[in-house]
Amino acid sequence: MSQHSPFLSEIGPIITRYLNLKQALGRKYTTERQVLVHLDRFLAAQEHGSELTAEIFARWCATIDHLTPGVRRSWMRISRNLCLYRRRSEPTCFVPDPAGFPTPHQPRSPHLFKPEEIVGLLRAADELRAHSTSPLRREVFRLAIVLLYTAGLRRGELVRLTLCDYDPAEHTLLIRATKFHKSRLVPLSCDATREMEEYLRARRQLPHSADAPLLCNWSRGLRPYTGAGLGQGLRQLFRRADVRTASGGLPRVHDLRHGFAHQALLRWYRAGIDVHTKLPALATYMGHVSIVSTQHYLAMLEPFAQEASERFDRHCQPFLNPGPGDREP
Repeated sequence: MSQHSPFLSEIGPIITRYLNLKQALGRKYTTERQVLVHLDRFLAAQEHGSELTAEIFARWCATIDHLTPGVRRSWMRISRNLCLYRRRSEPTCFVPDPAGFPTPHQPRSPHLFKPEEIVGLLRAADELRAHSTSPLRREVFRLAIVLLYTAGLRRGELVRLTLCDYDPAEHTLLIRATKFHKSRLVPLSCDATREMEEYLRARRQLPHSADAPLLCNWSRGLRPYTGAGLGQGLRQLFRRADVRTASGGLPRVHDLRHGFAHQALLRWYRAGIDVHTKLPALATYMGHVSIVSTQHYLAMLEPFAQEASERFDRHCQPFLNPGPGDREP
């Protein structure tokens, strides 16, 4: 379905204004557009007009009953947000009641990679053999693991990197116009810098113009890795290294980004640093709009609860267990 498909229903102009507003605010809204095109087509096909009412909304929801509850809830929420926007100028318009939406699923806890698991993944990557379509297979996946874990990159950011995005003098990566159209400079650690330099020495055997992809394969010419292709390869490494979650499944690739955020928090706790003063810096490094997004990665999981408890104990012990001379008569 074309991203620029015209809207055909009575509320088509409202949908257009709504999407234009959101995109002007820096949001891509690609998924939202697809959902609203689906809703618009359904409304336009109604025999007795294409106004959105409670009855028509219920019929539309029945057409997406084959989707998973989480996806259905997302589609219904997108349509509700449109209605809330419409209510600003039409106070009597229909707005769906979220109480009738599918129950939200429980967020899946991230897998926190242990240092020995990262070592195991790097060893598994070292066993990869080059072949005609992936001459740098070993080097690509070593670098991917290191950058995802030590720099907290998103998978999409990693596969979009070009050779000119790395500054060998400053040891930084330029992450261009990524989520929310934000660009940022990411300083690399010493270990990540060494891995990058080793990778670039191997990378010189392939065409290396400034705008050539950093992580590349050779399939009918030089091509960048896709997010799906990189993810599939990383999941194979998880299996090879026998890295499993508490439930026995494979970790998600995004869990490596969680691991970066969690490790940063633990380092600050252990160094006695006020974590809240550091969150803005971490938000900037990770490319978040605000620290609210960063806090999503810093849920109170067991390592943090233990560190926070020990810090509380150190600071409050004199008050909780006063010495003999401090006791009240």
